[in-house]
Amino acid sequence: MEKSDVIVVGAGVIGLSIAVAAQARGLSVTVIDRQGPAAGASAGNAGAFAFSDILPLASPGLLRKAPKWLLDPLGPLTIPPAYALQIAPWMVRFWRACQPSRVAQSTNAQTALMDLSKAELEPFLSATGTLSMLRKDGNLQVYESDAEFRASLPGWAAREEHGIAFHHVDAGEMAALQPGLAARFVRGTFTPGWYSIADPKLYTLALAEHFRRLGGTIDIAEITAIDQARDGAQVVAADGRRRAAGKVVVATGAFSHRIAATLGERIPLETERGYNTTLPPGAFDLRTQVTFGGHGFVVTRLSTGIRVGGAVELGGLDLPPNYNRSQAMLQKAQAFLPGLKVDGGVQWMGFRPSLPDSLPAIGRARTVTDVFYAFGHGHLGLTQSAGTARIVADMLTDQPAAIDLAAFLPQRFG
Repeated sequence: MEKSDVIVVGAGVIGLSIAVAAQARGLSVTVIDRQGPAAGASAGNAGAFAFSDILPLASPGLLRKAPKWLLDPLGPLTIPPAYALQIAPWMVRFWRACQPSRVAQSTNAQTALMDLSKAELEPFLSATGTLSMLRKDGNLQVYESDAEFRASLPGWAAREEHGIAFHHVDAGEMAALQPGLAARFVRGTFTPGWYSIADPKLYTLALAEHFRRLGGTIDIAEITAIDQARDGAQVVAADGRRRAAGKVVVATGAFSHRIAATLGERIPLETERGYNTTLPPGAFDLRTQVTFGGHGFVVTRLSTGIRVGGAVELGGLDLPPNYNRSQAMLQKAQAFLPGLKVDGGVQWMGFRPSLPDSLPAIGRARTVTDVFYAFGHGHLGLTQSAGTARIVADMLTDQPAAIDLAAFLPQRFG
């Protein structure tokens, strides 16, 4: 079998975006995935390019909310008791990342990656024939009280400092932006620069088709390890097969740290298990994506339906899904959008790969310089996919980095 210039492990939106970008630089690329394109979190996310979402999940504000949320097993944030001991070291790192100085550093780094990703997005969509899937409907964050609204203002001030456009609205203005909201929501904030994709799974599959059409190969195999090769690196499949390439990119989402561990790397990646229900297209007349921040979920209009999903369950890769979480969000959505038709929905659970400081790991492996990491984007994989692809393609072709990558170094946790 002919040796590729690059093997990308992972056929989600990050991996395929990197593969397309590397292919555009003239490199021969093979993508290897355990299930195939769009089989994981890239299929079931909320479909948003959340460029204004620069504030890290690790923050003092979340620390204040967390104790109340953790008491509700179906609430916005939960840790299953069976997983509490295992995740304790990650939670300590998360707590440290919530210190104000660390939050400021993470916000600056996240903003740089967001700005790059936004600048790269439309040229990338145009090049891949997917620009028609882009929507610019904005996002409406809603609040149930003046107190909840006031509590959000420091976050909006931080966004304003970084040049993000938004405007606060009262109940009447909210009704014009999104008819049908329950009267309990008294204030809101509209972010016009919040984009979305028609359907994240169809978009990721379109990237796979574009990549194949230009000569790329996508193979199905479970890669369990990487080691040094004579000239580059080689990946090792679960069945023992090996395949070498000049360079290897690990972009397999929540499973990436297991592969990195075979190179002696201890990267504290954890899994935010996200849940949703996708209702039929006529379930509600949704004009913009609506975020119910106090309850940790969003409602999104896709070409394939109305998706109700979000929340954070820190439960790892192996525990069985708890679809009561999907049902709880759907019941709240029906109360918050009284005209929502909740019949005929399809439930889903996926793994969001998250690092304690809310920043992805982007950079070279410590021991094998021909191996690169690009994972840990948390809720922002789709959002940051074009920017990450630009960064990794530059690395693969020995070009200068478009942004300062110090905050994203995979080895930053020691």
